[in-house]
Amino acid sequence: MEIINKVANSVLEVFDLEDYYPEGIRAQIDISQWLFEGLILKEKDFREKLKNHDWSQYQNQYVAVSCGTNAIVPAWASILVTIQLVPFAKKIVNGYLEDLDASLYEAILSKIDYTVYQNKPVIIKGCSKKPVPMRAYVLAAQYLQPYARSIMYGEACSAVPLYKA
Repeated sequence: MEIINKVANSVLEVFDLEDYYPEGIRAQIDISQWLFEGLILKEKDFREKLKNHDWSQYQNQYVAVSCGTNAIVPAWASILVTIQLVPFAKKIVNGYLEDLDASLYEAILSKIDYTVYQNKPVIIKGCSKKPVPMRAYVLAAQYLQPYARSIMYGEACSAVPLYKA
């Protein structure tokens, strides 16, 4: 008896967000390291610490800037850190690494030609070895829905139906 791979022979289109994962080093900068006792921003000291920091270590990296303590930090502090990073980093976001990856995916997913999924059943692949944020899955579904005949989530052998035109 011959074993037939029905998944391989189906018209089902697999949309794998991992295929679009932007390679590159990601860095998290916690500005609390430059605050007095991690909580108080003393402007003169803060500016001096930023001036003496080696920003070149972030060359060609994706960088997320946040404050890891409960400090109340003025908005300009993160902006000033960003100004220091601009000559070196590929991309800078305010937030954490998941926010950074979500921002990268937002840029990438907005440029895809989704017409190739016109009137086709699509499965958004669920398992990934790379840190694909939930926001990327939500965004992918939004972009796919106007084109796809149906959208499922998961793996072809155990997909959860989400949408049917």
